[in-house]
Amino acid sequence: MATEKRKLKMGFIGCGQRGRSHVRESLRFEQVEVAALCDLYRDRIENLADYAERKQGTRPFITQDVDELIARGGLDGVIVATSWETHASIAAKCLLAGITTAMEVGGACSEEECRELVEAYEKTKTRFMFLENCCYGKRETMLFNMVKDGFFGEIVHCDGAYGHDLRDEVSFGKEIRHYRLNHYLNENCENYPTHELGPIAWMMDINKGNRMVYLTSMSSKSAGLHEFIMKKKADDIALRDAVFAQGDIVTTNIMCADGRTITLRLDTTLPRTYTRGLTIHGTRALYQEDGDFVFEDCDRNSTMHTARNIWGNFAEYEEKYLDDRWKQEIKGGHGGMDYVMLNDFYNKLESGEDFPIDVYDAVAWMCISYLSAESIKNGSAPVQIPDFTNGKWMNK
Repeated sequence: MATEKRKLKMGFIGCGQRGRSHVRESLRFEQVEVAALCDLYRDRIENLADYAERKQGTRPFITQDVDELIARGGLDGVIVATSWETHASIAAKCLLAGITTAMEVGGACSEEECRELVEAYEKTKTRFMFLENCCYGKRETMLFNMVKDGFFGEIVHCDGAYGHDLRDEVSFGKEIRHYRLNHYLNENCENYPTHELGPIAWMMDINKGNRMVYLTSMSSKSAGLHEFIMKKKADDIALRDAVFAQGDIVTTNIMCADGRTITLRLDTTLPRTYTRGLTIHGTRALYQEDGDFVFEDCDRNSTMHTARNIWGNFAEYEEKYLDDRWKQEIKGGHGGMDYVMLNDFYNKLESGEDFPIDVYDAVAWMCISYLSAESIKNGSAPVQIPDFTNGKWMNK
Protein backbone atom coordinates (compact mmCIF):
# COMPACT_ATOMS: atom_id res chain seq x y z
CA MET A 1 0.00 0.00 0.00
CA ALA A 2 1.46 3.35 -1.09
CA THR A 3 2.17 5.80 1.70
CA GLU A 4 1.23 9.44 1.36
CA LYS A 5 4.20 11.62 0.45
CA ARG A 6 5.40 13.86 3.26
CA LYS A 7 4.62 17.52 2.69
CA LEU A 8 7.03 20.42 2.93
CA LYS A 9 6.22 22.31 6.11
CA MET A 10 6.63 26.01 5.32
CA GLY A 11 6.72 29.08 7.52
CA PHE A 12 5.85 32.57 6.30
CA ILE A 13 7.34 35.59 8.04
CA GLY A 14 5.59 38.81 7.03
CA CYS A 15 1.94 38.47 6.06
CA GLY A 16 1.25 41.80 4.40
CA GLN A 17 0.46 42.18 0.73
CA ARG A 18 3.37 40.09 -0.58
CA GLY A 19 3.31 37.53 2.22
CA ARG A 20 -0.41 36.88 1.70
CA SER A 21 0.25 36.34 -1.98
CA HIS A 22 2.97 33.77 -1.23
CA VAL A 23 0.68 31.85 1.11
CA ARG A 24 -2.18 31.78 -1.37
CA GLU A 25 0.14 30.76 -4.22
CA SER A 26 1.88 28.11 -2.10
CA LEU A 27 -1.42 26.46 -1.22
CA ARG A 28 -1.76 25.57 -4.92
CA PHE A 29 1.15 23.13 -4.55
CA GLU A 30 0.17 19.67 -3.32
CA GLN A 31 3.57 19.10 -1.71
CA VAL A 32 3.32 22.21 0.50
CA GLU A 33 1.73 22.68 3.92
CA VAL A 34 1.43 26.19 5.32
CA ALA A 35 2.63 25.27 8.81
CA ALA A 36 3.40 28.62 10.48
CA LEU A 37 2.63 32.31 10.04
CA CYS A 38 4.30 35.32 11.64
CA ASP A 39 3.52 39.02 11.45
CA LEU A 40 3.55 42.01 13.80
CA TYR A 41 -0.17 42.56 13.17
CA ARG A 42 -2.43 39.98 14.80
CA ASP A 43 -5.32 40.49 12.39
CA ARG A 44 -3.15 39.64 9.41
CA ILE A 45 -2.07 36.27 10.72
CA GLU A 46 -5.51 35.39 12.09
CA ASN A 47 -7.18 36.10 8.73
CA LEU A 48 -4.50 34.26 6.76
CA ALA A 49 -4.62 31.28 9.15
CA ASP A 50 -8.38 31.10 8.59
CA TYR A 51 -7.83 31.05 4.84
CA ALA A 52 -5.11 28.38 5.02
CA GLU A 53 -7.23 26.19 7.28
CA ARG A 54 -10.12 26.30 4.82
CA LYS A 55 -7.82 25.32 1.96
CA GLN A 56 -5.66 22.62 3.55
CA GLY A 57 -7.74 21.37 6.49
CA THR A 58 -5.14 22.16 9.17
CA ARG A 59 -4.57 25.45 10.95
CA PRO A 60 -1.05 26.94 10.88
CA PHE A 61 0.76 27.90 14.05
CA ILE A 62 0.63 31.68 14.42
CA THR A 63 2.88 34.09 16.27
CA GLN A 64 3.89 37.75 16.30
CA ASP A 65 7.44 36.85 17.35
CA VAL A 66 10.01 35.73 14.76
CA ASP A 67 12.18 34.13 17.44
CA GLU A 68 9.24 32.01 18.60
CA LEU A 69 8.63 30.74 15.08
CA ILE A 70 12.31 29.87 14.63
CA ALA A 71 12.65 28.22 18.07
CA ARG A 72 9.55 26.10 17.50
CA GLY A 73 11.37 24.20 14.74
CA GLY A 74 9.86 21.59 12.47
CA LEU A 75 9.98 23.70 9.30
CA ASP A 76 11.47 22.65 5.98
CA GLY A 77 11.74 26.25 4.87
CA VAL A 78 10.60 29.82 5.41
CA ILE A 79 9.64 32.66 3.11
CA VAL A 80 10.57 36.08 4.49
CA ALA A 81 8.39 38.89 3.13
CA THR A 82 8.75 41.60 5.76
CA SER A 83 9.64 45.27 5.22
CA TRP A 84 12.70 46.23 3.18
CA GLU A 85 14.62 47.31 6.26
CA THR A 86 14.06 44.04 8.16
CA HIS A 87 13.95 41.17 5.70
CA ALA A 88 17.72 40.65 5.38
CA SER A 89 18.33 40.53 9.14
CA ILE A 90 15.39 38.16 9.65
CA ALA A 91 16.60 35.96 6.80
CA ALA A 92 20.06 35.87 8.41
CA LYS A 93 18.47 34.70 11.69
CA CYS A 94 16.73 31.88 9.85
CA LEU A 95 19.94 30.84 8.09
CA LEU A 96 21.82 30.75 11.39
CA ALA A 97 19.06 28.49 12.74
CA GLY A 98 19.63 26.11 9.80
CA ILE A 99 16.30 26.80 8.08
CA THR A 100 16.25 26.95 4.28
CA THR A 101 15.27 30.53 3.52
CA ALA A 102 13.64 32.31 0.60
CA MET A 103 13.69 36.09 0.87
CA GLU A 104 11.60 38.73 -0.86
CA VAL A 105 13.07 41.56 -2.92
CA GLY A 106 13.75 45.20 -2.14
CA GLY A 107 16.71 47.48 -1.73
CA ALA A 108 19.28 47.24 1.05
CA CYS A 109 19.72 50.11 3.50
CA SER A 110 23.40 49.50 4.29
CA GLU A 111 26.46 47.41 3.53
CA GLU A 112 26.27 45.98 7.06
CA GLU A 113 22.87 44.51 6.22
CA CYS A 114 24.31 42.79 3.13
CA ARG A 115 27.37 41.52 5.00
CA GLU A 116 25.17 40.09 7.76
CA LEU A 117 23.25 38.03 5.22
CA VAL A 118 26.36 36.78 3.43
CA GLU A 119 28.14 35.92 6.68
CA ALA A 120 25.14 33.95 7.95
CA TYR A 121 25.14 31.93 4.74
CA GLU A 122 28.90 31.37 4.70
CA LYS A 123 28.94 30.34 8.35
CA THR A 124 26.17 27.75 7.99
CA LYS A 125 25.88 26.98 4.23
CA THR A 126 22.14 26.88 4.85
CA ARG A 127 20.29 27.03 1.54
CA PHE A 128 19.02 30.42 0.40
CA MET A 129 17.01 31.76 -2.53
CA PHE A 130 16.22 35.33 -3.49
CA LEU A 131 12.64 35.59 -4.76
CA GLU A 132 13.12 37.83 -7.78
CA ASN A 133 10.02 36.80 -9.69
CA CYS A 134 10.83 38.96 -12.73
CA CYS A 135 13.61 36.53 -13.64
CA TYR A 136 10.81 34.02 -14.24
CA GLY A 137 8.58 36.13 -16.49
CA LYS A 138 7.46 34.82 -19.87
CA ARG A 139 9.26 37.63 -21.67
CA GLU A 140 12.42 37.42 -19.57
CA THR A 141 12.87 33.63 -19.75
CA MET A 142 12.38 33.77 -23.50
CA LEU A 143 15.03 36.49 -23.76
CA PHE A 144 17.42 34.37 -21.65
CA ASN A 145 17.09 31.62 -24.27
CA MET A 146 17.78 34.11 -27.07
CA VAL A 147 20.84 35.46 -25.26
CA LYS A 148 22.23 31.95 -24.70
CA ASP A 149 21.66 31.17 -28.38
CA GLY A 150 23.69 34.22 -29.41
CA PHE A 151 20.71 35.93 -31.03
CA PHE A 152 21.78 39.41 -29.86
CA GLY A 153 25.45 38.86 -30.60
CA GLU A 154 27.57 40.55 -27.97
CA ILE A 155 25.45 42.47 -25.47
CA VAL A 156 26.93 45.93 -24.96
CA HIS A 157 24.34 47.72 -22.80
CA CYS A 158 20.99 47.08 -21.10
CA ASP A 159 18.35 49.44 -19.77
CA GLY A 160 15.82 48.60 -17.08
CA ALA A 161 13.22 50.48 -15.11
CA TYR A 162 10.77 50.23 -12.28
CA GLY A 163 8.04 52.37 -13.77
CA HIS A 164 5.02 51.94 -11.53
CA ASP A 165 2.59 54.61 -10.34
CA LEU A 166 2.69 54.05 -6.56
CA ARG A 167 1.28 57.40 -5.44
CA ASP A 168 -1.76 55.76 -3.80
CA GLU A 169 0.31 53.14 -1.98
CA VAL A 170 2.82 55.67 -0.67
CA SER A 171 0.33 58.42 0.24
CA PHE A 172 -1.98 56.03 2.11
CA GLY A 173 0.91 54.15 3.72
CA LYS A 174 -0.33 54.84 7.26
CA GLU A 175 -3.80 53.54 6.48
CA ILE A 176 -2.66 50.34 4.74
CA ARG A 177 0.34 49.84 7.05
CA HIS A 178 2.91 49.89 4.25
CA TYR A 179 6.55 50.64 4.97
CA ARG A 180 7.15 52.41 1.64
CA LEU A 181 5.89 55.73 3.04
CA ASN A 182 8.71 56.05 5.57
CA HIS A 183 11.32 55.34 2.91
CA TYR A 184 9.94 58.00 0.59
CA LEU A 185 9.85 60.55 3.40
CA ASN A 186 13.40 59.93 4.54
CA GLU A 187 15.53 58.49 1.71
CA ASN A 188 16.44 59.41 -1.84
CA CYS A 189 17.78 56.50 -3.85
CA GLU A 190 17.07 53.77 -6.37
CA ASN A 191 14.94 52.06 -3.73
CA TYR A 192 13.61 49.06 -5.70
CA PRO A 193 16.31 47.94 -8.14
CA THR A 194 15.99 44.18 -8.40
CA HIS A 195 12.95 43.77 -10.67
CA GLU A 196 14.78 45.37 -13.55
CA LEU A 197 18.33 44.50 -12.56
CA GLY A 198 17.81 40.79 -11.86
CA PRO A 199 17.09 39.70 -15.43
CA ILE A 200 19.81 42.02 -16.77
CA ALA A 201 22.34 40.58 -14.29
CA TRP A 202 21.56 37.08 -15.55
CA MET A 203 21.99 38.17 -19.16
CA MET A 204 25.30 39.87 -18.35
CA ASP A 205 26.68 36.98 -16.24
CA ILE A 206 26.94 39.08 -13.07
CA ASN A 207 28.68 36.98 -10.37
CA LYS A 208 29.35 34.34 -13.02
CA GLY A 209 32.39 35.68 -14.82
CA ASN A 210 31.42 39.35 -14.60
CA ARG A 211 30.60 41.84 -11.87
CA MET A 212 29.28 45.36 -11.38
CA VAL A 213 32.20 47.64 -10.47
CA TYR A 214 30.86 51.15 -9.81
CA LEU A 215 27.78 53.32 -10.27
CA THR A 216 26.67 56.92 -10.52
CA SER A 217 23.15 58.10 -9.68
CA MET A 218 21.19 61.28 -10.27
CA SER A 219 17.82 62.26 -8.83
CA SER A 220 15.22 64.74 -10.00
CA LYS A 221 13.32 66.94 -7.58
CA SER A 222 10.33 65.59 -5.66
CA ALA A 223 7.04 67.05 -6.82
CA GLY A 224 4.66 64.25 -7.76
CA LEU A 225 3.66 63.05 -4.29
CA HIS A 226 2.96 66.55 -2.97
CA GLU A 227 0.66 67.38 -5.88
CA PHE A 228 -1.10 64.01 -5.55
CA ILE A 229 -1.65 64.49 -1.81
CA MET A 230 -3.04 68.00 -2.33
CA LYS A 231 -5.60 66.53 -4.73
CA LYS A 232 -6.44 63.26 -2.98
CA LYS A 233 -5.56 63.69 0.70
CA ALA A 234 -5.41 67.39 1.51
CA ASP A 235 -6.98 66.83 4.94
CA ASP A 236 -3.86 64.90 6.06
CA ILE A 237 -2.00 67.82 7.61
CA ALA A 238 1.19 65.86 8.32
CA LEU A 239 1.58 64.66 4.74
CA ARG A 240 0.29 67.86 3.19
CA ASP A 241 3.16 69.75 4.78
CA ALA A 242 5.71 66.95 4.40
CA VAL A 243 8.86 67.32 2.33
CA PHE A 244 9.53 64.02 0.60
CA ALA A 245 13.20 63.12 0.28
CA GLN A 246 12.63 60.69 -2.59
CA GLY A 247 13.04 62.27 -6.01
CA ASP A 248 10.45 61.49 -8.66
CA ILE A 249 12.96 60.06 -11.15
CA VAL A 250 16.24 58.43 -10.16
CA THR A 251 18.66 57.37 -12.91
CA THR A 252 21.55 55.02 -12.10
CA ASN A 253 24.38 54.08 -14.46
CA ILE A 254 26.48 51.00 -13.71
CA MET A 255 29.85 49.97 -15.14
CA CYS A 256 30.69 46.26 -15.29
CA ALA A 257 34.10 44.60 -15.14
CA ASP A 258 33.92 43.48 -18.77
CA GLY A 259 33.12 46.98 -20.07
CA ARG A 260 29.37 46.55 -20.49
CA THR A 261 27.03 49.13 -18.98
CA ILE A 262 23.59 49.19 -17.36
CA THR A 263 21.12 52.04 -16.85
CA LEU A 264 18.33 51.77 -14.27
CA ARG A 265 15.45 54.20 -13.79
CA LEU A 266 13.12 54.49 -10.78
CA ASP A 267 9.84 56.22 -11.69
CA THR A 268 7.04 55.67 -9.15
CA THR A 269 5.59 59.04 -8.14
CA LEU A 270 4.36 60.56 -11.41
CA PRO A 271 1.44 59.58 -13.66
CA ARG A 272 2.52 56.68 -15.85
CA THR A 273 1.74 53.19 -17.16
CA TYR A 274 3.61 50.17 -15.79
CA THR A 275 6.91 49.13 -17.34
CA ARG A 276 10.16 47.46 -16.42
CA GLY A 277 11.69 49.14 -19.45
CA LEU A 278 13.93 46.22 -20.41
CA THR A 279 16.05 47.06 -23.44
CA ILE A 280 18.88 44.90 -24.75
CA HIS A 281 21.47 46.51 -27.03
CA GLY A 282 23.49 43.86 -28.85
CA THR A 283 25.79 43.83 -31.84
CA ARG A 284 23.25 41.83 -33.89
CA ALA A 285 19.87 42.91 -32.55
CA LEU A 286 17.88 45.17 -30.24
CA TYR A 287 15.02 44.21 -27.95
CA GLN A 288 12.77 46.86 -26.41
CA GLU A 289 10.01 46.06 -23.92
CA ASP A 290 8.16 49.32 -24.55
CA GLY A 291 6.73 48.31 -27.89
CA ASP A 292 7.64 44.64 -27.29
CA PHE A 293 9.72 44.38 -30.44
CA VAL A 294 12.95 42.96 -31.78
CA PHE A 295 15.00 44.81 -34.37
CA GLU A 296 17.52 42.61 -36.15
CA ASP A 297 20.48 44.04 -38.00
CA CYS A 298 19.26 42.36 -41.18
CA ASP A 299 16.11 44.53 -41.01
CA ARG A 300 17.95 47.85 -40.85
CA ASN A 301 17.24 49.00 -44.40
CA SER A 302 13.47 48.50 -44.23
CA THR A 303 12.61 49.54 -40.66
CA MET A 304 15.55 51.45 -39.21
CA HIS A 305 13.77 54.84 -39.19
CA THR A 306 10.68 53.81 -37.19
CA ALA A 307 9.86 51.12 -34.68
CA ARG A 308 6.13 51.36 -35.27
CA ASN A 309 6.35 48.96 -38.19
CA ILE A 310 7.58 46.19 -35.92
CA TRP A 311 5.84 46.91 -32.60
CA GLY A 312 4.64 43.66 -31.02
CA ASN A 313 6.71 41.39 -33.25
CA PHE A 314 8.36 39.68 -30.25
CA ALA A 315 5.55 37.09 -30.33
CA GLU A 316 6.86 35.92 -33.69
CA TYR A 317 9.95 34.52 -31.95
CA GLU A 318 8.01 32.36 -29.49
CA GLU A 319 8.00 29.22 -31.63
CA LYS A 320 11.77 28.95 -31.38
CA TYR A 321 12.58 30.60 -28.05
CA LEU A 322 9.59 30.31 -25.68
CA ASP A 323 10.76 28.73 -22.45
CA ASP A 324 9.39 25.24 -21.76
CA ARG A 325 7.89 26.40 -18.47
CA TRP A 326 5.61 28.77 -20.35
CA LYS A 327 4.40 26.28 -22.97
CA GLN A 328 1.22 25.74 -20.99
CA GLU A 329 -1.39 28.00 -19.46
CA ILE A 330 0.08 29.56 -16.33
CA LYS A 331 -2.13 31.24 -13.76
CA GLY A 332 -1.03 33.11 -10.69
CA GLY A 333 0.26 36.40 -9.40
CA HIS A 334 2.03 38.86 -11.69
CA GLY A 335 0.84 37.18 -14.85
CA GLY A 336 1.90 33.72 -13.69
CA MET A 337 5.55 34.43 -12.91
CA ASP A 338 4.96 33.99 -9.16
CA TYR A 339 3.75 30.45 -9.77
CA VAL A 340 6.69 29.61 -12.04
CA MET A 341 9.14 30.97 -9.47
CA LEU A 342 7.62 29.16 -6.49
CA ASN A 343 7.35 25.95 -8.50
CA ASP A 344 11.10 26.17 -9.10
CA PHE A 345 11.75 26.94 -5.43
CA TYR A 346 9.67 24.06 -4.07
CA ASN A 347 10.98 21.53 -6.59
CA LYS A 348 14.56 22.41 -5.75
CA LEU A 349 13.80 22.48 -2.02
CA GLU A 350 12.62 18.87 -2.35
CA SER A 351 15.41 17.68 -4.64
CA GLY A 352 18.31 19.44 -2.91
CA GLU A 353 19.43 21.15 -6.12
CA ASP A 354 21.08 24.56 -5.99
CA PHE A 355 18.72 27.51 -6.12
CA PRO A 356 19.24 29.70 -9.20
CA ILE A 357 19.37 33.06 -7.37
CA ASP A 358 21.77 32.82 -4.44
CA VAL A 359 22.81 35.04 -1.57
CA TYR A 360 25.56 36.71 -3.60
CA ASP A 361 23.08 37.65 -6.32
CA ALA A 362 20.72 39.02 -3.67
CA VAL A 363 23.22 41.39 -2.10
CA ALA A 364 24.76 42.45 -5.43
CA TRP A 365 21.35 43.56 -6.66
CA MET A 366 20.09 44.99 -3.35
CA CYS A 367 23.18 47.07 -2.59
CA ILE A 368 22.37 49.39 -5.49
CA SER A 369 19.90 51.18 -3.20
CA TYR A 370 22.25 52.46 -0.51
CA LEU A 371 25.07 53.03 -3.01
CA SER A 372 22.82 55.16 -5.22
CA ALA A 373 21.86 57.21 -2.14
CA GLU A 374 25.55 57.86 -1.50
CA SER A 375 26.15 58.89 -5.11
CA ILE A 376 23.15 61.26 -5.16
CA LYS A 377 24.21 62.82 -1.86
CA ASN A 378 27.67 63.51 -3.28
CA GLY A 379 26.63 65.16 -6.53
CA SER A 380 26.40 61.97 -8.61
CA ALA A 381 29.92 60.94 -7.67
CA PRO A 382 31.05 57.44 -8.70
CA VAL A 383 30.65 54.86 -5.92
CA GLN A 384 32.41 51.51 -5.89
CA ILE A 385 30.21 48.40 -5.71
CA PRO A 386 31.52 45.83 -3.19
CA ASP A 387 32.52 42.37 -4.36
CA PHE A 388 30.54 40.28 -1.88
CA THR A 389 31.85 37.08 -3.52
CA ASN A 390 35.43 37.94 -2.51
CA GLY A 391 36.69 37.15 -6.01
CA LYS A 392 34.67 33.99 -6.57
CA TRP A 393 32.76 35.66 -9.42
CA MET A 394 35.81 35.17 -11.66
CA ASN A 395 35.67 31.39 -11.44
CA LYS A 396 31.98 30.70 -12.07
